[in-house]
Amino acid sequence: MKLNIPNTLSLIRVALVPAFVLSILFMRGAGVWGCIIPALIYIITGLTDMLDGKIARKYNLVTDFGKFIDPLADKFMVIGSMIAILVRMLLDRERTLALVFVWVVLVILFRELAVTSIRLVVAGKSGIVVAASMLGKMKTVSQMVGTVIIIIEPIIPFFSDNHILSYVCMAVMVFTTLFSGYDYLKAYMPHIDTTK
Repeated sequence: MKLNIPNTLSLIRVALVPAFVLSILFMRGAGVWGCIIPALIYIITGLTDMLDGKIARKYNLVTDFGKFIDPLADKFMVIGSMIAILVRMLLDRERTLALVFVWVVLVILFRELAVTSIRLVVAGKSGIVVAASMLGKMKTVSQMVGTVIIIIEPIIPFFSDNHILSYVCMAVMVFTTLFSGYDYLKAYMPHIDTTK
């Protein structure tokens, strides 16, 4: 199977997800590197997410396979990273942090399911393409930056014990996730006929 650059980047993103999960779970006792390596893998994963769409649109490399693999890779990245971080918190006995983070994970997962569902229904019924909005992009950036900060916070002096940075990042992630989800629903729900 011949793959163009955007699709190759999407497949690399899929392959990096298990690498990230393994690194964050099995490098817990590796000190500084136990935070830096997972953070670097996550950053590289995020960069492939930013680049594949831009390259595809700029060089007219949009394909049916790309339309399938890109959002799938995104979901793998979000779900895999969130669950892995939550498990690490529990393994590290950060129960209060994990208790808060589990609600963040649920909000993010429910939002992803809702937006994905409305994309499928609207595109299938009316042919309207649900494009990524500015709020959606803000949500993505907040999740990526927040995730990296949560990963490396244990090696940041002062914040490693009180988790202030993590709590602030979680609050921002929840706010942008809910706000962007509401924006999508408000914009595209009128295109769905609830009587059929």
